[in-house]
Amino acid sequence: MWEYSEKVQDYFFNPKNAGMLEDASGIGEVGAIACGDALKLMIKVDPEDERITDARFQTFGCGSAIASSSALTEIIIGKTLDEALKITNQDIADFLGGLPPEKMHCSVMGYEALRAAVANYRGEVWEDDHEEGALLCKCFGVDEGMIERAVRNNALTTMEQVAYFTKATGSCGTCVEGVETVLERTNAAMVAEGLLDPALAFVAGGAPVVPAHKQRRSPIAPPQPSSSRMTTVQKIRAIEEVLEELRPALRNDGGDCELVDVEENRVMVRMSGACVNCQLAAVTVQGIQGRLAERLGMPVRVIPVTAGQ
Repeated sequence: MWEYSEKVQDYFFNPKNAGMLEDASGIGEVGAIACGDALKLMIKVDPEDERITDARFQTFGCGSAIASSSALTEIIIGKTLDEALKITNQDIADFLGGLPPEKMHCSVMGYEALRAAVANYRGEVWEDDHEEGALLCKCFGVDEGMIERAVRNNALTTMEQVAYFTKATGSCGTCVEGVETVLERTNAAMVAEGLLDPALAFVAGGAPVVPAHKQRRSPIAPPQPSSSRMTTVQKIRAIEEVLEELRPALRNDGGDCELVDVEENRVMVRMSGACVNCQLAAVTVQGIQGRLAERLGMPVRVIPVTAGQ
């Protein structure tokens, strides 16, 4: 179970500014009920100084989504539009005393809704209106612009982080390659602009190249031989060790994972229990993939298989 701050709980059980706002000056809508989360943000703006005088929201989603939406309205009331647009999703999370990493997408949804509401008030076409070809994750309605902003605003460098902050790749997984491309391209641009350590930049198909003095090693697991020097038996044994380390966490959530087969850099696993139909199953697979790549010292592709395979 995730741990929530007292403020998150308060804003969930006692949401501020929930409901419709009559004669709203601007309305921003993001997400979709079919995707699991949806937010409608309504703002009233004083035309003389473009100051937000009131804000209301309607949210369909989890407790973190409701708390983040409520917090957003509290933050923006009294601010000018330009001041409000400087607010980041991290500001929303900080206002609430923090959010679990797996729930950061709720704060991102608030950030996106605010941008949409301001654009609506100003009569502008919101750049996130999914131009042809820009929609990457159809399951959760996430496009390139949203992913790039989340990566830049939060210095994301892994696919797991992107999934936590946007939900992209968290369902069917067909958008993985497209999201990897955007993450790699955005990280490269951030490196060129001096905003990101080159050692941390994402590289599709492999782990970031981190200098030895910056690598974090487990005090428990002994250094493993590189995969090029591993025998097949050693590689399988290393994979099984990683899976055993991860299984307690999966079992706590009612799921499980077991090794089925290994073919070169492809690792076939069988997911069971809650892991089978979980909306974040793709995130779980990516987490396993990252741990295996770190242990084996090479890029690997984890492939879930069904019981009949």
